[in-house]
Formats: sequence, C-alpha cells, structure tokens
Amino acid sequence: MEFVLGSLAGTAAGIFTNPLEVVKTRMQLQGELKERGKHAKIYKNTIQAAHHIAHEEGILALQRGLVPFIGWQIVANGLRLGSFDLIQASGYMSNEEGKLIFHRTLLISGLCGGFAGFWASPFFLIKTHMQAESSVSHSDSRRQYSSTLDAFRTIHKKDGIRGWFRGSLTCMFRTASGSSSQLSAFVLAKEYMRENGLLQNSLFWQSLVGSLIGGIAISITMAPSELILTRLYNQETDATGRGLLYKNSFDCVKKIMQTEGIPGFFKGMEATFIRMGPHTILSLIFWDIFHQTYESFQEERRRRNR
Repeated sequence: MEFVLGSLAGTAAGIFTNPLEVVKTRMQLQGELKERGKHAKIYKNTIQAAHHIAHEEGILALQRGLVPFIGWQIVANGLRLGSFDLIQASGYMSNEEGKLIFHRTLLISGLCGGFAGFWASPFFLIKTHMQAESSVSHSDSRRQYSSTLDAFRTIHKKDGIRGWFRGSLTCMFRTASGSSSQLSAFVLAKEYMRENGLLQNSLFWQSLVGSLIGGIAISITMAPSELILTRLYNQETDATGRGLLYKNSFDCVKKIMQTEGIPGFFKGMEATFIRMGPHTILSLIFWDIFHQTYESFQEERRRRNR
C-alpha cells in the first residue's frame, strides 16, 4: 500500500505541474551548445514561454508529454516514497528516542530516489522527447511520436531495450540528489515543528511548511543535473545508439562549460523552481493526506472488527 500511496501522490501533483515541466524543458534546450548572446532567445522567462507555447501551438501543447510524465510519477514516486515509507516505519532512520538521525535520513532518501530514478528513466526519456517538440523549435530533433506506446516501440526498434535506459545513470544521480534533499528537508522540518509545538493543531499546515522547505531544497540541488539529463535525453543517436552531441554525462558537462559557461547549467532555473516547488508541495501534501485517510480507514476497520 505504501507504493500505491506514493504513486497516487505523484500522479495527482503531476497533472497540475506538467505545463511547467513543458516550459522548463523548452528553456533548458534553448541555445544548446551556443555561446551566450549568439542564438535566438525564443523563451525569455516562464510566463512569456508559457504564453508563447500556448499562442503558437495551442493551449493543449502545455500538456504535451502528460502520459509519460504521469508514468514517471507512478513508477518513480511509487518506488521512492513507498520504499522510504517502509524503511522509516522500520525505525532504521530513528534513534532509541524515536528522533530522526540526519545522516541516515539523508542516505536512505537518496538511495530510494536513485533506485526509483533508474527504473522510471524510460518515462522521463519519452517525456523529454515529446515536450521538446515544437512548431517553432529551438531543437533540431523531430520525432513525432503518435503516443507513449509508439515512442516505446520506435526507440526499441532502433536501439532495443538499451535505448529505453539511455541516460539512466544520470537520471539515477539526478533523482538521488533531489530526493535526498527533498525528503530529508520535509521529514526533518516536520519533526522540528512537532518537537517545538509549531502548528501542532494542524497537520495540513505542518505538511505545507515542510513541503515548501523540501521544494526549495530540491530546486537548488537538482537544477544542473536536471539540465544535463534533458540534454542527454533529447539528443539524436547514431545506428549504434550513441549520442550525436554528447558521449556521456561528463562530455555533456564539458561541452556546456566550453560553449555556454556556468550559467548554461542553470538555464530554466526559474521554471525548475516554479515547477519543483508546487510539485513538491502538492505531492508531499497529497502523500500525507492519503496516509492519514488510509490510516483512519484502517483504524475504523479494526474498531469494527473488535
């Protein structure tokens, strides 16, 4: 049930935040491997980019890639939040007094995120492909998948199962670092509020404050790896499945540094924060609400069976 609750929380949040994911992806790919000031800047900021996409491609373009994004939420958050929940319930992350141990919380949240990120990476790959498509594109790629299933078939036909997991190690690192900061900040903030009597009469407000802190933490730590992953996923590949622009993550970092400089790693940072903040808040609040609802249901069920 822990895995189901995690999947539901991520899915509920993903429906609301996918338009911001589209904007973020477009901004991260804009001016790829071009020096600053030497490329057309179609997307200037989050609001202008959203308006431009809706005006040029229709309002539904802001929900491009929704199905694989939901698939990502189901697998990634199901595995990540579910496994974290089970380990936390086992008491491994707490001392004898029941207080969370910081380094164990940091480690477990990162490991859960990395494990989930690897297995969910095919959905993130396809999401990136679909969201990068544009009638006025800053990317040279034109894939035109008719559906998520068609995307899986097309990639498998060209590169086999290996093609589904292209960039999966980078995805694993990206999700591990983000999960470590997000979940640790969330649960430790809630524990701090409980211990100090803050917002103790409202579990909702505790969840809201904790998720807000978690959203800030994940936005800061995950922005560079998020951009690298988007670049790796969106590049075309040759007949052997190797990327035409980047050989691997290290090569991607090197080329971005040479052409775009350090600011290049933070393209779309505004959109990343605007997307990750609300997504973290929504997913973690939904997670808490679903937990409370399920626990109340179980308690009522036990009471009736007495």
